[in-house]
Amino acid sequence: MQPLPASPDILKLKRITSSPRRLQDNLLIVLFLMPAFILFLLFVIYPIFRSIYFSMFDWNGLGPAVDFVGLQNFKDILTDEVFLKAIRNVVLIIVLSLGLQLPVALILAVMVGRGLPGRGIFRTIFFMPYVLSEVNVAIMWMLLYTSDPERGLLNGIIVALGGHPVAWLGDTRVALMAVFAALTWKYFGFHMLLYLAGLQNVPVEIEEAARIDGANSIQNFFYITLPLLSSTIRTSVYLSVLGSLQQFILVWIMTKGGPVNASETLSTYMYRFGFVRFQLGYGSAVAIYMFILCLIFSLIYQRLTRQPDYLTGL
Repeated sequence: MQPLPASPDILKLKRITSSPRRLQDNLLIVLFLMPAFILFLLFVIYPIFRSIYFSMFDWNGLGPAVDFVGLQNFKDILTDEVFLKAIRNVVLIIVLSLGLQLPVALILAVMVGRGLPGRGIFRTIFFMPYVLSEVNVAIMWMLLYTSDPERGLLNGIIVALGGHPVAWLGDTRVALMAVFAALTWKYFGFHMLLYLAGLQNVPVEIEEAARIDGANSIQNFFYITLPLLSSTIRTSVYLSVLGSLQQFILVWIMTKGGPVNASETLSTYMYRFGFVRFQLGYGSAVAIYMFILCLIFSLIYQRLTRQPDYLTGL
């Protein structure tokens, strides 16, 4: 038996009674969002527009900005060899992170997450460096890289094996790789934890069914595990690239972008001009370039990786 259709008067009464309730819900939503929205305006939107404003001045940060230069700062940046070197270094860090750090983190996450004896201990060991601050990590690795064989662990091992001490942070050929090793040690556990969380959502029954059908461990990894971890891998790649573009603390403490700009990054380049040389107008222009690069990458990456997740159909 079908219910009788509601009369127009009843529908009108429902709309009248629901309108105050809907207005109350909307006001409550606005009330809860207002503090976060105000903080977002003050600490994100406002600094961006102020940086755009100061980037058009030759300003040292003292007094009002009056020496208007227009887009000259942006032109000078693109012709600076040190800035171009910083971009190349950042690209190299991104390539090494995507080609070495993330694949190894994924493989170890699969090993630690599935059937490895003592996997709880390994999870703790791998994730522990991420808990440390970047300052502590930088100091620890600087001690490891000490040129004195009696004080530096790495050079002590090299000398014990009959080699010569290496100036890890003083040689232009190895300084960036030395910094990247510290970066990998610091953030390796974070990405592994992301993959471990993604593995928790992969049904074990699917892998067991594949083994019954004759798939070996390698085939299971490439045809079952990787497709089901696609959303987690996309997130890990996204965070890794953005982190590489903005990396500052660890690089600045270990090398300050040296020697001879061998480990210069975009953030150290911006900090050098903005807060060391007091060229805040020029430094603001560098910050705007960094913002544009991050924004373009985010938009393109989100557009290219917008695809359905395999797990949604399970």
